[in-house]
Amino acid sequence: METKDHIEFWVTKVYHGFVFIVLPIMMVGWFNWLMGFLVVSMFSGFVLSIVFQLAHTVDEAEFPVPVQPANKIEEDWAIHQLQTTANFATKNKIYTWLFGGLNYQIEHHLFPKISHIHYPVISNIVKATCQDFNVKYIEYPKMKLAIHAHVNHLKNMGIKK
Repeated sequence: METKDHIEFWVTKVYHGFVFIVLPIMMVGWFNWLMGFLVVSMFSGFVLSIVFQLAHTVDEAEFPVPVQPANKIEEDWAIHQLQTTANFATKNKIYTWLFGGLNYQIEHHLFPKISHIHYPVISNIVKATCQDFNVKYIEYPKMKLAIHAHVNHLKNMGIKK
């Protein structure tokens, strides 16, 4: 890293530490800050874990293994994203807002630099393109269906073969 990058990095770290640790401790005290920090961190972690589990560890998602000795995945990058990722509850505006569009995981993987507010329109284009090329597009219309698919996947993984 260049010197200016180091400066930016450390200034940002100090700012973050002040705004999220020092200032709250000064305002509400150490114990109250710690309890609030733990509650927010655990809730955020729980929500993120739910989103990623429902998007990647469900019945229909594939888990391709790289071909050896080249250690390469056979499918193209975009096809790989479609095979290993699922959308859920995309018609639910509250979930879309709460998850920041991460319930549109396929579009998030295919177009990571595009704002999530465009994912609903993009998903229609991706679905149509998948249909044209006979590529599976994994989507669970309701969150409870995605949870069910996740639980089924876990059960199937636990069965001895």
